[in-house]
Amino acid sequence: MSRSRLNVKYSGSVQGVGFRYTVKSLVVGYEVTGVIRNLADGRVELTVEGDREELEAFQKAVLESGLGPLIRNTEVAWAEPRGEFKGFAIVG
Repeated sequence: MSRSRLNVKYSGSVQGVGFRYTVKSLVVGYEVTGVIRNLADGRVELTVEGDREELEAFQKAVLESGLGPLIRNTEVAWAEPRGEFKGFAIVG
């Protein structure tokens, strides 16, 4: 399996609507670790690590959940995993 790091910045109506908590509830079905946080510019940033296929499936689940209509744009970046996460948490 190829572990990767996925960073997604979501923009749209993504703050103050339970976005981070919904994503945290979705993560239960996936073998990923990471964090989600609000950014000062109104976006939400998701950083997760895991098997690339698992990350892609998780990213798709976020878009297909009830959050999809709230998202106007996504910025996606892939990188090498750092192994810094022990679970999944809402921060910031």
